[in-house]
Amino acid sequence: MTPTTFRQMVAAELLRLRCKRSIMGLAAFFGIGVILLYFGISELQHLADPSRYGPAGGQHNFDRATVILSIFFGSLAAILIGTEAGATDLASGVFREMVVTGRSRLWLFCVRVPAALIVTTALALAALGVAVGATYAFAGGLATPSASFVIDSVIWVCGAQALVCVIAVGLGSLTGSRAASLVTLIGWQVIAGRLLATITFLGQFRDVIPNVALGSLKPGDGLPDVNGLSMGAGAAVVVIAAWIAAWLALGAWRTLRRDA
Repeated sequence: MTPTTFRQMVAAELLRLRCKRSIMGLAAFFGIGVILLYFGISELQHLADPSRYGPAGGQHNFDRATVILSIFFGSLAAILIGTEAGATDLASGVFREMVVTGRSRLWLFCVRVPAALIVTTALALAALGVAVGATYAFAGGLATPSASFVIDSVIWVCGAQALVCVIAVGLGSLTGSRAASLVTLIGWQVIAGRLLATITFLGQFRDVIPNVALGSLKPGDGLPDVNGLSMGAGAAVVVIAAWIAAWLALGAWRTLRRDA
């Protein structure tokens, strides 16, 4: 396959994702919408009762916004997009038609990943732009983050969402079911992963949990749900890379083996 053909296939996958207006709308709400609500409600509370509620901006609130966009609502957006990219061919019944065109099954899987990542990153950057603007506009005398801290945080949030998105693409391709993939990943992200991080007798086995690795790379304060766990940056990168490689391999393997 030539680079031009690959770009055309990625562009077609992007178009298909953008046409899923309900998915894109929900993903935009979980990213941009939630951040607008977070800063908007915080600022309204401050204006209504300044003695009780501090300004909506500043470094502390920006740090909280990055957590919202990485492991909470932002991760839900990444799960929605990744699952849609991974499972949509089978769920919509067009996988057979795509296979009989002669396209490589491996390439059919491979184009899903960059398309999902492009959409996820675009929404994440839009939400981060809102967060950065509100952080400085509503600082009200509070300390604001430095440019280097903002850049590091933007990279970290985009990386955290990219990790969840790739896992979602792989799981969606593995199961072929949007519903099963969504329930599994949301259950893991919201409940299971956070619960396992609090079980102390697991010891260093908790280091393989993605959020623990992400928390070790986070600028500023640590993540609130990793029970003070940390590891070296090199080990954290290895854990994240292993999760990405494993789910890409599973998704590609199932796409190659699946009956058309």
